[in-house]
Amino acid sequence: MSDLHKPNRRAVLAGGAAIAAGSAAYAGAPDPLITETRDWAKSLGDGVDATPYGLPIRFEDDVIRRNVEWLTADTISSINFTPIHALDGTITPQGCAFERHHSGAIELAKQDYRLMINGMVDRPLIFTYADLERFPRENHVYFCECAANSGMEWAGAQLNGAQFTHGMIHNMEYTGVPLRSLLEEAGLQTAGKWIFVEGADASGNGRSIPMEKALDDVLVAFKANGEALRKEHGYPVRLIVPGWEGNMWVKWLRRIEVTDQPVESREETSKYTDTLADGRSRKWTWVMDAKSVITAPSPQSPIAHGPGPLVITGLAWSGRGAITRVDVSLDGGANWQTARLAQPGRKMAMSRFYLDIDWDGSDMLLQARAMDDTGYVQPTKTQLREVRGLNSIYHNNGIQTWWVRETGEAENVEVS
Repeated sequence: MSDLHKPNRRAVLAGGAAIAAGSAAYAGAPDPLITETRDWAKSLGDGVDATPYGLPIRFEDDVIRRNVEWLTADTISSINFTPIHALDGTITPQGCAFERHHSGAIELAKQDYRLMINGMVDRPLIFTYADLERFPRENHVYFCECAANSGMEWAGAQLNGAQFTHGMIHNMEYTGVPLRSLLEEAGLQTAGKWIFVEGADASGNGRSIPMEKALDDVLVAFKANGEALRKEHGYPVRLIVPGWEGNMWVKWLRRIEVTDQPVESREETSKYTDTLADGRSRKWTWVMDAKSVITAPSPQSPIAHGPGPLVITGLAWSGRGAITRVDVSLDGGANWQTARLAQPGRKMAMSRFYLDIDWDGSDMLLQARAMDDTGYVQPTKTQLREVRGLNSIYHNNGIQTWWVRETGEAENVEVS
């Protein structure tokens, strides 16, 4: 067949639209949605003062954070999940970005905000919010992922939706002051090797961070996506620890103590340690390894049409660097195709990938496999379990599988 006679994507789409809509051009029946004046074009719409702070249109009211009721005893100390299956691009709107609380979200006004830096410094200091605004600031896009993201999938496929298996994550543009600027202002002493940070909420949520990381890229942030932090994300000031597990990103940041050794909180010691099958424990596993997930099609985003052109899309990220490549498999890992990255990967930020195919309507076992600029390749769940057993909760970055059936519906499954 010559190129002139090969069907192209535009022709397939046009033909499919004609069949589905009964268009005048192909089926002789006019479509009133295009040929008749509709109600919304017969009268005036809302004025600019209808919603002083813009909200999504009501037709998108299903794009919301959701929690799992049985996950914790109380929502005050729980997690809700970003609707990643319903989003595109990479930036997460603040109103959709997942929450994780240890004692509930608090209200702390800017005028009441104080940040103390003490310990092994020449000049212990207390900063107001206005003080922080006077320092040179930076803007960076980073992902924040809970260490327990995908944790409920360790023993097998459990939750049916990308929002629930991978939604403890968001990716936002943060504005703030490099932590090193504040430490230098206080006169950091050379003997200081660690910082201990704590929040202003009832839990305190104290965390120790090595000085090497603190002086590298840690940010004291007061804006996200161009606006003030939301209450649930630590308004007015939180810590940003790029590429490291979300529990280090202390919200409502109130104190930073410079120390010569780590100060471990009870929760950090007991909760964020994984015991392996051989009895050994993994500790201080701060970095989030390369990971990916196909967001559509997926259980909450089934294929809405029959065979034909299909866009497979998803997200990939790595706490060790930038995503350089994502492969997609339609047959459970037997064969792989390299997906298209929407833009070159950025360090510690999410990347969006796409694979455009012509779906023949048969079953698919969809998988994505991420690689970063350190050479790290995302492992299978089997490879992870061979090393870490089934006792783990945290740092599950195994390859996810969606079984897409002929109907276009998808289900969370495991493949051997």
